[in-house]
Amino acid sequence: MLKSPYRLAFPAAIVAAALAGCDTQGEGGAQGGDEVASETEAAAFTGFVDRTFAGAEIPEVELEDPGGINLSLAEATGKPILMNIWATWCVPCVVEMPMLDDLAGEIGADVRVLTVSADIQGAEKVVPFFEANGFANLPRWMDQQGHLAEALGGGGALPITILYDAEGKEVWRMIGAYDWHSDAARALIAEALPEAG
Repeated sequence: MLKSPYRLAFPAAIVAAALAGCDTQGEGGAQGGDEVASETEAAAFTGFVDRTFAGAEIPEVELEDPGGINLSLAEATGKPILMNIWATWCVPCVVEMPMLDDLAGEIGADVRVLTVSADIQGAEKVVPFFEANGFANLPRWMDQQGHLAEALGGGGALPITILYDAEGKEVWRMIGAYDWHSDAARALIAEALPEAG
């Protein structure tokens, strides 16, 4: 599990993230958004790189897919992981999804792209969203109980995307929405590849 300095530093990231992305879903909030909003309907990409937690271990959390298959993050090492935490009700998250799908198709042999839904309704929201948008390269992992958010320090705004190296050590995290089609995104991801060492 994560050490306490990691947890103590996380509130500063939460404040910054609130300026860059969606707030966490409050009680009674609607969880909709079955279709991807166009990039022109969304705010500009305001994501920024945070290296505060570089070197932190990937959380020891199990994720689940709609079919009931589990994935232990701590055992998913062996190649770099780009993990995006999102929700169907978060417009910047939804705008990123087609770009992440394209990215996963492009870099999937070298970097494992994991998308993890924070929707409390789980498969009820995730399955129709994926079906409506036809994502071909993204997994449907879910953190319905919030264990991943808790392991990362709790709360926070979405989206958050974290790059881990092949040993499961954090390289950086992107707080807020980002243009994953950009050359800058490819350069950031390359930091976790052996050639970048």
